[in-house]
Amino acid sequence: MMPTILYVEDEVFLGKIVKETLESRGYAVVMEDDGAKVMQAYLKAQPAICVLDVMLPNKDGFTLAREIRQQNATVPILFLTAKTQTEDVVKGFGEGGNDYLRKPFSMEELIARINNLLQLTGHQPTEKADADTIAIGQYQFNKPRQVLHFQQEERKLSYRESELLLYLFEHRNHIIERRDLLNAIWGNDSIFNSRNLDVYITKIRSYLKEDPSLEILTIKGVGYRFVT
Repeated sequence: MMPTILYVEDEVFLGKIVKETLESRGYAVVMEDDGAKVMQAYLKAQPAICVLDVMLPNKDGFTLAREIRQQNATVPILFLTAKTQTEDVVKGFGEGGNDYLRKPFSMEELIARINNLLQLTGHQPTEKADADTIAIGQYQFNKPRQVLHFQQEERKLSYRESELLLYLFEHRNHIIERRDLLNAIWGNDSIFNSRNLDVYITKIRSYLKEDPSLEILTIKGVGYRFVT
């Protein structure tokens, strides 16, 4: 199972890029853009590592690190700082930080630092787990085993459920026509299969309900859009 990363960033465009890149590497990413909401997200997700921007609305990264340390003395904390904030790095380590990275940064350096901290705490996944597991929001989906993980819970999916979930994820954030979905999963778009699709969509929605950032939208008269 891949580690979960709590990522806190109030720059929307940067946050979207970083989140999508980390998810493409197999990590589950819980992202927040408001310091006031972070502890609730932390307690729910119980992440393997926290990546915190220093400058945040309502509560800064150093304050968050101090609060996280009250809950967990060992979870790695990586600070993201602007160049003008470099003098605050010492303060960050004093609040419980393990490492810091200056903005602007390269994604490869961020991933290398995350992996290094995970290795030090024994959370780094094996290459096989990385190849078999897909991060879908806060969930982990193991396609060969047809198993969907959420935190400590595990759900076995049927073949059709697995294929439907994978197809929705591969076409995420795009409108998928019902005809295309039916032909891809059932092989034809008959009325009988169309009714089955409605049932399966309802099932997948219920399986993903614990992560509010995931949503399967019904586009009336057209099909669906899986928002991640």
